[in-house]
Amino acid sequence: MTSEAELLNVFRALSNPARRQMLVWLKDRMSFPGQEPDNAEIGVCVTDIQQRAGLSQPTTSQYLAMLRQAGLVIATRRGKWTYYRRDEENIARLLGTLRDVL
Repeated sequence: MTSEAELLNVFRALSNPARRQMLVWLKDRMSFPGQEPDNAEIGVCVTDIQQRAGLSQPTTSQYLAMLRQAGLVIATRRGKWTYYRRDEENIARLLGTLRDVL
């Protein structure tokens, strides 16, 4: 069961239009330029997300960290690069909790 604090983190993360948009973009990782099918499993590089969002690197990283803390994305480090993908299992669990609670 998802706690009230977890739901609050999700609502905070989704309250920002840019963070919501990042989550939507990550639904189709292959839509990012230069994305290789072999690398799609690990996610999309922060640099690619930043370029699409038109935000600074620190702001992009902060937004993605907030999505990660809310359990909406998974971060994977490869050398000096960090890749993000949606946490579909947790998103489904959170949606189920919302359906049950509301």
